[in-house]
Amino acid sequence: MYPVDLPSMDDSEINSASIKYLSSLESGSSCSDSFQLSTETKLAIKACNIRKLQLFNNHPECILLTINLPDAPQQVAALYLYGKWWHLNDVLRTSRKSLNSLEMVKSCTERVLVLVLSQLVDKSPGEVQFFSNHSQTENCKLLWTHGEAVGFYSFKLKGSLCENCTSQCYEIPVLDTIFVRNHCRKRGFGLRMLQDFCDMFPNEEVLGVSFPLSGGMVAVCKKFLIRHKVLRDVLYEVEAPGSWMQRRNIWLNIQLGHYSQALSNATSEEELNGDVGRSSQKICNSSPGKTSPNSGCSQTARISNPLCGPPVLTDKSPKTKQALKCKGQLPVDQDRKEEEETNTQAKLRRRNQDYCENLT
Repeated sequence: MYPVDLPSMDDSEINSASIKYLSSLESGSSCSDSFQLSTETKLAIKACNIRKLQLFNNHPECILLTINLPDAPQQVAALYLYGKWWHLNDVLRTSRKSLNSLEMVKSCTERVLVLVLSQLVDKSPGEVQFFSNHSQTENCKLLWTHGEAVGFYSFKLKGSLCENCTSQCYEIPVLDTIFVRNHCRKRGFGLRMLQDFCDMFPNEEVLGVSFPLSGGMVAVCKKFLIRHKVLRDVLYEVEAPGSWMQRRNIWLNIQLGHYSQALSNATSEEELNGDVGRSSQKICNSSPGKTSPNSGCSQTARISNPLCGPPVLTDKSPKTKQALKCKGQLPVDQDRKEEEETNTQAKLRRRNQDYCENLT
């Protein structure tokens, strides 16, 4: 049996058990114990080599206890749960060896697994921390393969409050962060999670991916959209809350070469560096744990007219289109579709101009 197989504990139970155990060590009422790091190495468990780890970003009172390696203080060796110490790899396992699916995170124990994946495993000394703590209500799915949790993705629901500005809500569903463990990369799991996210919202005309996209995520989106042409007009890179002025079509930007630098930095098409971009869970934001309220695209990238409906990409010049056609990057049907859209918008602009003249 592993932690995830045991009866679920809530955050208050986890916190009280941690405090009680640490207090007993500090008072000397509990005999010193040891933890078997390997077949040859044991680590003494004392109050001085135990660290406190905050479980949620909005609940500082809830802590977990960890043992760190003596020669690498930043690396966690074990986690205290259910009255005993567990190797991190055991925390990420289940006795259901046949479990191979994406499962919605529901219990507090499963949220511990998300924390272990996002902050504790596969970390080298001095490596930049990609994720901040998730909130208690973060929407996440764990990726299980052969009874091991090897990744997760988090997302924002349409209508949910933005963390950085509580007066605004997300206007579209947004894929926030993705993580896949090192030993499971290059196996298509990034594509699988992106597909799962899109499948959850079949009736949405627009779906978001958190701005900015990392090189790994651009590569995943590119491969995904090559296979799923029908979703090319659906996936957008967005900033919260995801209004039209905060969206950029991912496929169009790939074709225009706007992600070329990010792609050149990606080591492989399906490698994920633990992130989708500087999303609301990324520490490398200017404000950790927050999403910038600024627009994800410049004012010149999109125009929005209340009488014309949704905004239209302005970069449709003949030179741009001809360059893409020469490179074989602009399909004929897409070219025809863009010409029709341009003609439609021209008619709408003339109609709007006539309407404004009548008003005056």
